[in-house]
Amino acid sequence: MPMPSLKHLLPGLALTVFGIADAAQAQNHPFGSHHQAYNASTLSVSAGTAAADSATADFYWKWKSRYVVAGCQAGDYRIKASTGDGAYVVSEGQGYGMLITVMMAGQDPQAQAIFDGLHRYNLRHPSQNNPDLLAWAQDVNCNDILDHDSATDGDLDIAYSLLLAHKQWGSTGSINYAAAATRVLNAIAQSNINPTTRLVNLGDWASLLQQDAPDYYYATRSSDWMLGHFRGFIGHASTDWSKVLSAHQTLLEKMQTTYASSTGLVPDFIIKTNTTTPRPAPAEFLEAPYDGSYSWNACRVPWRIGIDAAISGDTRSRNAASLLSRWIRGKTGGRPNNIRAGYQLNGTAIESYNDMVFMAPFAVAATVDSGGQAWLDSLWNQIVSTPPTEDYYGDTVKLLAMLSVSRNWMTP
Repeated sequence: MPMPSLKHLLPGLALTVFGIADAAQAQNHPFGSHHQAYNASTLSVSAGTAAADSATADFYWKWKSRYVVAGCQAGDYRIKASTGDGAYVVSEGQGYGMLITVMMAGQDPQAQAIFDGLHRYNLRHPSQNNPDLLAWAQDVNCNDILDHDSATDGDLDIAYSLLLAHKQWGSTGSINYAAAATRVLNAIAQSNINPTTRLVNLGDWASLLQQDAPDYYYATRSSDWMLGHFRGFIGHASTDWSKVLSAHQTLLEKMQTTYASSTGLVPDFIIKTNTTTPRPAPAEFLEAPYDGSYSWNACRVPWRIGIDAAISGDTRSRNAASLLSRWIRGKTGGRPNNIRAGYQLNGTAIESYNDMVFMAPFAVAATVDSGGQAWLDSLWNQIVSTPPTEDYYGDTVKLLAMLSVSRNWMTP
């Protein structure tokens, strides 16, 4: 079974990107234009817009030099993850790369060529269960490994980024982004949305387990609760994405109220979602001893729900994100370096060390924390002053959080 969220990542190496496949089209919403309106109550960093844009662009170039690499076919690109289990590329990273490059258009003249190359790479690696989804892992030679099925988060980001590409460049060039997005969205609806709960599953493989392994059929991963994506999907393809959005907000509220009323923390995995008593997964349910804790998957939740709250102003999203932000700034005494790499749902730290992938997402949640201006500024300053970690996961989530906080995020 695929385990797309990465816990133990090997250091990255600075690599050169080869070749540009297509001439770039003019972008409609270049990086730094701040075309996307955020909710009026959303906080901005005190450093100012220009400084935030500059810091984000600076880190983008560092990220690109480390993780954007050529594929095995001319014009293809991939994001180098180099995981401890032998995967050189994972679908999660491909989705991240497409999000980043479509939002960096205008800053990087190669953005569209890289985006298109990532998309072409993806098309060469279809899932064995649904060919419009991406097989979740490949080795350095572009061979599919570690099962040939999908991981939900990668395909959600891919679909969302294709909608953004349609908005950014239009669909009259060499790739019809709108049509490609529709194909992926229809595949997600078929293979990644549980028809009973309307919740995202763990991957297309889980959709086949209703009879043989119902615990997995009715499980979900909290880091896949991409509320802003679901909101952006409304009106695209045939699924009623408003029901998908509402189902995830309801489960989020249920988990916070029942298991983490003071912290807002949610576990990596949730089981029994078809019952009135969904609960944290047991240890080693899918990945690790802390599958039922706020760990290496759930650490992305403050970003995923925070960016929806920051842009839409949705009360349910804002309440969930601000609860997380208020708790962590109190827990740490307002000092970002006191954030720890994992927590029990009651707020007890699991590890004694910090990690960027746990820190950066809290900055996004801080933007909707009405009392969090000083906390947001402290987080931002710490994030910006920290050099690349040579860790694909931490560096990539950091860049995505910076795009969110600097108000360079996009919606379809």
